[in-house]
This record gives sequence, structure tokens and C-alpha cells, in this order.
Amino acid sequence: MRYLKILIFLWLAVPSHAGTFVQFRTLFGDIEVELYDQDKPLTVQNFLRYARSGAYRDTFFHRCIPGFVVQGGGFFTTHRTENSNFLAAPQIPSFGNISNEFGVGRRLSNTYGTIAMAKMAGNTNSASSQWYFNIANNAFLDANDTTNLFVVFGNVLRGTNILNDFNFRAPNFGLYTNFGGIFGALPVNYFGSDYPWYSDLVYVDISLLNVQVKLTNSLREISWNSVIGKTNQVQYTTNFPPVWQTLASTNGTGGILKIIDSVAGGTPRFYRVNVLY
Repeated sequence: MRYLKILIFLWLAVPSHAGTFVQFRTLFGDIEVELYDQDKPLTVQNFLRYARSGAYRDTFFHRCIPGFVVQGGGFFTTHRTENSNFLAAPQIPSFGNISNEFGVGRRLSNTYGTIAMAKMAGNTNSASSQWYFNIANNAFLDANDTTNLFVVFGNVLRGTNILNDFNFRAPNFGLYTNFGGIFGALPVNYFGSDYPWYSDLVYVDISLLNVQVKLTNSLREISWNSVIGKTNQVQYTTNFPPVWQTLASTNGTGGILKIIDSVAGGTPRFYRVNVLY
């Protein structure tokens, strides 16, 4: 059984041994990903900084190479729902480049179903906001030279059927290739050669479990973005090393769930949410 954990203690977040859980929501379904917080801490925190800041709002997959990768995190639009011709999209503002963590922690390969940071060829330390999903086994991206060392920082737990969809796209079959340049392999949500509208792009909304605890009438209210169709467990411990006890167990709805810890707020407790896969 696979466990995804988020720890929280009232106002203080505590590191967990399992990875942060992220949902990439698309028109075709959700891609659910566990990040490698322990192995690639700088890379994960960089990604989470963009996600939490809202920088990824209204972003879309801007590049799809069947049998290779599908890429996002580079551009956004304020015309998301408009039935007007797609002309351009501004770049997501960069927080700056990060150091390459390929050699940090475990050596993680660019295998099918992993997520990694995009970077510029010839510049090892050039990753910023853009990421991609490997939709094939791309171990050559692990090579130790100036054009490779692409850092994997998570893996897909559920939603590989969504990834597979991108492998079966082709020009005029869910892929618009007439722009050239950065949008030369633009995934769209229609078949045919028509010029794409903004509403035709494949948008991807990124959300986190976002566990929060607040005091309500001296009792703790724990809330989180639940994972649909999976058992979501709220557990607690009063000390470390932890001895975890289950406070509540419920089936996730995909929405925000809340439970109340009936123990008075003066008693120190650390919390975590487990998602059972």
C-alpha cells in the first residue's frame, strides 16, 4: 500500500518522509504525482514556490513530442475561455534559475511516468519554471554531459492513461504544428487543421493537498484537498519519534474535507494526512 504524507502542527509545518502530493487537473482527467522532497529538495521547493504563488494559474501544455515528452509550466494566458484565435501567451515570470540536483540524493532516471525540470541545452543550471512529463523511457536525458542531466523530481501515481493520450497525437490529430518555434508542437483539444482558439489549448491546473489546521472554539479543525476515490487518513502523534494514531479515515471526494479533533487545543499534536494507494 502506498502512503502519501503531509505533516502539520498548528502553525509549524514538519518535514515528512513521503513526498508532497500534487494533482495536475486537465480536461481529460487528473494526473496525480508524488514529488521527491527528500532526494531533490531544491527542485521540489522551486516547483512548489511557483504552484503556491499562483504563477501556474491558467498555464497549459505548450509542447508535445509523442514518444518523448509533454511539457508545461512555461506560459499562461488571460484569455482561457475565449473563442478567439490563439496569437501569443506571456511567459510565466521566473524566480530565477536553480542549481542542478541530478547528483543530489538518489540517482533518478527519466523513465516513463516521471516529471522532470526542463532546462536550456548546454546550461546545466538553467531550470526555472518549466517542467515536463516523460511519456517514454528517456534514459538518454540522464547522460553526464552539458546537454543532459535533466532532474527528475517526482513520479505519476495515477493518471498514466492521460499521459498515454499524448503519445497518440499527430499533426491535425490533437496536435497543431503550423506555428513553428516554441509552439511548434502545440497540443489542442480537437482534431483537424483549424487554427486554434485560446479555449482549444490543453490547460493544466495544479493543486496541492494544502493541509491546514485552525482553532475553532479551542478545538482543532483540520482541512485538506482530498484525493478522490482513495482513502484519506488523518493521523496524529504527540511526540517524535512518532507513534501515529488514526484520528479519522474517509473516502476522498476531490474537494476540501474537514474534521475536528475533539482534544483541547492546549495539547501538542502533530498531524499528517495519508492517501492510500
